[in-house]
Amino acid sequence: MPRTLISSGSYLEPEIGFSRAVRVGQFIAVAGTAPIAAAGATAALGDAYGQTIRCLEIIREAVAEAGGTMANIIRTRIMLTEISNWRDAARAHGEVFRDIRPACTFVQVSGFIDPAWLVEIEADCVVE
Repeated sequence: MPRTLISSGSYLEPEIGFSRAVRVGQFIAVAGTAPIAAAGATAALGDAYGQTIRCLEIIREAVAEAGGTMANIIRTRIMLTEISNWRDAARAHGEVFRDIRPACTFVQVSGFIDPAWLVEIEADCVVE
């Protein structure tokens, strides 16, 4: 089965050896997506809602490049450095997925590669 690798251009992809997303058959897996702005800096410093929006924009672009849409997402995993920010992240997630309603999990993690990141999001998709 063909394997399609999708890059977002993150400076970390070649160093770590990962792809933003991978499509195999009908399945698209999107890696932990951080709130990296177009110029490479952290987007929405100190703002969990804004960072969640940025993560979802990057995910949308990767899924589209892999041949899917946000409606194809069946699961999201939202990782937060402070679980008390869950409502801000949930508000952003709800704006995008209100009608799609994928399975979703919120977890607190001890930190990310960049301490300015408050959130990372993973997503799984099934396309036809």
